[in-house]
Amino acid sequence: MTVIRNVQAELSRFRMRVFVASVVVAVCFALVAARLVFLQVVRHEDLRAQAENNRTAIVPIVPNRGLILDRNGVVLATNYSAYTLEVTPSKVAHLEQTIDALAQVLEITPRDRKRFKKLREEAKSFESLPLRSRLSDTEVAQFAAQRYRFPGVDIKARLFRNYPYGELASHVIGYIGRINTAEKEVLDDSEDHANYRGTEYIGKLGIEQSFETQLHGITGVDAMETSAGGRATRRLTNQPSTPGNTIQLSIDIKLQKLIEDMYGDRRGALVALDPKTGEVLAFVSKPTFDPNLFVEGIDQESWQLLNESIDKPLLNRALRGTYPPGSTYKPFMALAALTTGKRSASTLINDPGFYMFGGHRFGSPENERGGIMDMRRAIVESSNAYFYSLANELGVDTMHDFMKPLGFGQITGIDIHGEVRGVLPSQAWKRNYFKRPEHQRWYAGETISLGIGQGYNSFTMLQLAQATAIVANNGIKHTPRLVMATHDVSTRAKTPVPPGPPENLGYKPEHIETIRQAMIGVTQQGTSTRVFTGAGYLSGGKTGTAQAVSLGKNEKYVAGRMEERKRDHALYIAFAPADDPKIALAVIVENAGFGSASAAPIARRAFDYWLLGQYPSEEDMAAVSKGQAAAPIGKPRVVAEMAWPSGGALAAPATPASNPTTATPLAAAASAASAAASGLTRR
Repeated sequence: MTVIRNVQAELSRFRMRVFVASVVVAVCFALVAARLVFLQVVRHEDLRAQAENNRTAIVPIVPNRGLILDRNGVVLATNYSAYTLEVTPSKVAHLEQTIDALAQVLEITPRDRKRFKKLREEAKSFESLPLRSRLSDTEVAQFAAQRYRFPGVDIKARLFRNYPYGELASHVIGYIGRINTAEKEVLDDSEDHANYRGTEYIGKLGIEQSFETQLHGITGVDAMETSAGGRATRRLTNQPSTPGNTIQLSIDIKLQKLIEDMYGDRRGALVALDPKTGEVLAFVSKPTFDPNLFVEGIDQESWQLLNESIDKPLLNRALRGTYPPGSTYKPFMALAALTTGKRSASTLINDPGFYMFGGHRFGSPENERGGIMDMRRAIVESSNAYFYSLANELGVDTMHDFMKPLGFGQITGIDIHGEVRGVLPSQAWKRNYFKRPEHQRWYAGETISLGIGQGYNSFTMLQLAQATAIVANNGIKHTPRLVMATHDVSTRAKTPVPPGPPENLGYKPEHIETIRQAMIGVTQQGTSTRVFTGAGYLSGGKTGTAQAVSLGKNEKYVAGRMEERKRDHALYIAFAPADDPKIALAVIVENAGFGSASAAPIARRAFDYWLLGQYPSEEDMAAVSKGQAAAPIGKPRVVAEMAWPSGGALAAPATPASNPTTATPLAAAASAASAAASGLTRR
């Protein structure tokens, strides 16, 4: 019986084990079945997409960047393709030793090393960075033979931006550079982030920055089938990129070059507008810089030279430089007097050579004859006393309210980033600007110097040019604009950029005519008579000399005793022809003294170019650039006969790649290898 019981117990335990095992197996099969259902049904689409991604690779096709043209179709910014030697730091064990070894195969200059170091500091370690650019086919072949020695180093074909005329109009055109970390974060958070896949460069300044979206184009994609090792085997689908639009500017690059040349080594700015449309005809800031330096990443030495220069070549003086307008402010003060009814054109004011207010003597040295002044004579002879007394009658807030619609101290709305407002003073401005209560009070004596464009007044040449254009255009205001049209490269369609709606400031025609006639008098009997002698047209203008630094109470301004950079600025505003103005401008030459001697001659030659098709003689150009000219000397040249380009040429590589988005430079190099084995205003 005992044996039978033991057998039954064993059988019971065995059956239990079998049952448990069966349950476990069943559960396992159920789990497997559930997993299969989950994978095959629930996650079918997701896993199918992952499998497809493992089999394919999406390669972005960076579009060709759009061109930039002047108003006559002269190319100011273009592209070329070239081979570059690229290093991915994360794939290189010993970077410095690798670069030293590469220098034994290809020429690697100290400048290349400095630029590469700067790029490394700005980029991520897994990015491919250019060490050398513009490699010839022979250099590509030389590297191809040694490629096995340099893991993480490769040859790529890239598009490069090129500015054919170098420093010419660089502040307007701007430049492109590698996308830095801050810009990358902004792009990643924008709606345009997908369009910048594969893009390494972006507009940094000027038109390149302001019209980045249109110039960039639309990125295309290649869907490539890949092997298990990640090697592309064949193209599955292709969506080509769309090139960026061509941007056509309103500036005339030949006029721009003429004006820049006339500045010589001097500093300053000039803005010329079409008063009837607001189109910018010239937008000059001197000194300039070469935007080509930034395309491949500027080296530290070049950056320091530009950034630390006392001349500030990177500053766009036309857009961001602010200056007291000096006596060029007087026509607008006279218009304020007429509009507000404070004075009529026939009101007579005595100018004894000074103006007394609050026990202080305000000088009027520019009016050599003195005497009784009406409005016209006060503008023609630039009487300080007349406008000192007018400022006192108007008051600071009335002046502010009148000058604001003219654009002084305001953002003009020009279609380029970076414009500054300047300062159009008022009592409210002073209270907000100064923190200490004792500095916030407005004193009557501060109003006096505002009348002659000094004091707190501080404006850009763009604002001064716009105000001049408004007077020239009978009180009709246009927003300044640099871009005239865009061209679609694919469809060849030209789309004009419509100007903003004109604004009539409501001045009485007789008041505008009074100011215009007085400004014409400046060129006929006044301070710029010598400069416009013999001109083939009638123009209106106003000279100005603006204080660059403050003088002591009893200190007298003597230019010869002042440091060059503390001397007065020379200014001039003008429009022409007088009866139907087609151009209006404002010009400043920093620390150059009288406007009639240094600024007005530049305006005269610009008018001769635009209205008569004349280009100064070589001796005249030399005299103007040194501030030693009045009326033109020598025989003027005909603009149409001047050779162009007269400076700079397209810097293309020796052998560019035909299609940088699809080229295989090492394979292409095989054949190459075998073949190669601010005192007070005076005038």
